[in-house]
Amino acid sequence: MSISQNIVQLRASLPANVTLVAVSKFHPAEALKEAYDAGQRVFGESRAQELTAKQKVLPGDIEWHFIGPLQSNKVKDIAPFIHTIHSIDSFRLLQEVNKQAAKNNRVIRVLLEIHVAQEDTKHGLTPDECRELLQNEQLDELGNIQIVGLMGMATYTDDTALIEQEFHLLHELFSELKAIYFKGNDNFAVLSMGMSHDYPVAIRQGSTMIRVGTSIFGEREY
Repeated sequence: MSISQNIVQLRASLPANVTLVAVSKFHPAEALKEAYDAGQRVFGESRAQELTAKQKVLPGDIEWHFIGPLQSNKVKDIAPFIHTIHSIDSFRLLQEVNKQAAKNNRVIRVLLEIHVAQEDTKHGLTPDECRELLQNEQLDELGNIQIVGLMGMATYTDDTALIEQEFHLLHELFSELKAIYFKGNDNFAVLSMGMSHDYPVAIRQGSTMIRVGTSIFGEREY
């Protein structure tokens, strides 16, 4: 099947409240254009250099999401146009995003990345570190960022019960934080979880945003 057929089929299978982020890292701009022509507008990249190169040559109404580990020194490169950053894993990074957003007169949407998987290679805050970050008194000073939700990855495994459990934990944390720190805040509404191999489980556990690459673009070209 073609990229456009994959997009149409995938979008038709998703509940109305779930946003599809097409993970386009390592794929050429032409592949993204094919997805764009099929109606896809939200794309996820994980390398600042690759993202800025694509942003220059692709349509201006694309909503770019940064989904990989983000180094502080790269924030300035994507701050002029990035829509949402999924991978905030420290207060220091949050401060840097706020600083660069302010320089560009923008408010950047961010998700706090939570580590729930069993692999140490995955990034993110523990649930306790996340609560600690939200209790930081300096948070109110960051007027150019908007915390809109959480992001997390489950363990890469065929054990559906484990994946289910990890996504459930993430959803529970999301509900807890919403009740305590974001009560009445309609912006805190995004739960980004689920990839090509596990997004149906994620949606069952309350995901509102899935990050899918392989099922759209095929295997990555390195």
